[in-house]
Amino acid sequence: MSSPSAGNNSLSLQHHELLRICAIYRLAIALVLLGIFYSDIGAGALGGHLPALFLYTTVVYTVLNLSWLVFLRQKAYQVGTGQIGVILGCDILVFLLLIEASGGLNSGLGYLLLINCSIGSILLDRRMSAFFAAVASLGVIGLQLYNLLFGQGTTQDIVAAGSLGLLLFATVSALQYLSARIRSANLRADQQSRQAAHLQRLAQQIIERMGTGVLVMGPTSQPELTNRAARQLLGEHLHTVGTEQNSLHHAIREWRANSGPNSTLLRAESGDELQLNFTNLQHESGCSTLIFVEDNRKLAEAAQKLKLASLGHLTASIAHEIRNPLSAISHAAQLLSESPQLEEAEHYLTDIICRQSQRVNQIIENVMQLSRRQAGDPQEHDLANWLQQFIQDYNAGAHSDNQVQLRLPAQPLMACFDAAQMAQVMTNLTDNALHHSQVATGKRLAEISAHYNRERACTQLEIKDNGPGVPEEHRLKIFEPFFTTGNGGSGLGLYIARELCETNKARLYHCRSEDDKSCFRVEFAQ
Repeated sequence: MSSPSAGNNSLSLQHHELLRICAIYRLAIALVLLGIFYSDIGAGALGGHLPALFLYTTVVYTVLNLSWLVFLRQKAYQVGTGQIGVILGCDILVFLLLIEASGGLNSGLGYLLLINCSIGSILLDRRMSAFFAAVASLGVIGLQLYNLLFGQGTTQDIVAAGSLGLLLFATVSALQYLSARIRSANLRADQQSRQAAHLQRLAQQIIERMGTGVLVMGPTSQPELTNRAARQLLGEHLHTVGTEQNSLHHAIREWRANSGPNSTLLRAESGDELQLNFTNLQHESGCSTLIFVEDNRKLAEAAQKLKLASLGHLTASIAHEIRNPLSAISHAAQLLSESPQLEEAEHYLTDIICRQSQRVNQIIENVMQLSRRQAGDPQEHDLANWLQQFIQDYNAGAHSDNQVQLRLPAQPLMACFDAAQMAQVMTNLTDNALHHSQVATGKRLAEISAHYNRERACTQLEIKDNGPGVPEEHRLKIFEPFFTTGNGGSGLGLYIARELCETNKARLYHCRSEDDKSCFRVEFAQ
């Protein structure tokens, strides 16, 4: 079977359906002709001239059509134009014999040729369909000439045969034109369908990779579409969206009732404030709600970063100038503490000077590190293997009482990050976990685990401790520079850790783990 385009599946399916209908029609025509022959309906009209020829031809035609239908079903209607041409040629021969057996064109069987040639004009190309129309026309005219020569016909039969031939050519030409137009329209429709599908896939990929969360809630308040950013930002709010206690559900319901503003704030699982912007989506099945989810702190953080960048240059310059006199003070205090004339109270004072000098020097080192930090080079790593190597390196120079437990999945866990920067993040977080566990329980215990979160579509790394966790009033401040609740810290550890995570397109936040432990969680970008 010919096709204008090998990739036009819809046209092929149409031809398969037409082949099936045509095969059933041919079998039905053969059975109808047999029925009419044996009944009184067509007595004298069909097969009246040569009854034996009519009967044998119709029986053979019925068997042929039944075999053809079975053959098509076995081949799933995948046949070539040559096989269709053979069948069409058999149809022309059969109907010419039936016309002769019925005494000429007055029997009306000539119009069955018109139907079969019309079907052939759709299934075959222009030249093949014109060829079979010519064969049918010449066969009818030749048959009438034969009858006229042997005194069994009239000149009127010749005129009728010529008229039938003209009708065959006109019908085939018209159907060829219409078929070409339909094929062209189907080809354009198929191209537009593929283009629309491509644009839809492209739009889905763009939406999925957007930094802004996109959420579409159906008329029944069930999510119809969510992208990765929305899943990461909303977290547990998506799981319980149908319950009355869910704040997201409450905000959507208020907005739909026209009693709420077009935008509202929502507290996320990570403690961040999310801004929800609502709009309506009208469609046939009802009205959905399109919600854009944005981290409300990003603008504030961007402004804060600009301030800190300016402040960083100033503090780096100041820190550089302080280092020399601080070093002199520390060195002088050490020399003074070595004097044999000092009393115990004076030794205590020099010890304070040394310890506080070391603390100030550590702060200066952190500030200098921030000012000269360079962009990382994120690469894809197997996080499980990388964590095992990190623990070995960490334990090599750490306190002997440290107990760091590692829980990893059996399968590879891929994540993209700069290994050196992530090692600094993990060192800060592990030190922090061990310290808080020791304060709370007397044991320096930390647990590190990693897994892939399918719901949020990202790899997660968790550092858990046995401490009491971060108080609610401090959750929004712990990542601010120089914020600390202890007496010996500089308040820059968590700030540096978050800055390094953002450099690697990862998110760092504090939460409660599934086993209700204090947890710092890192979410890697995919």
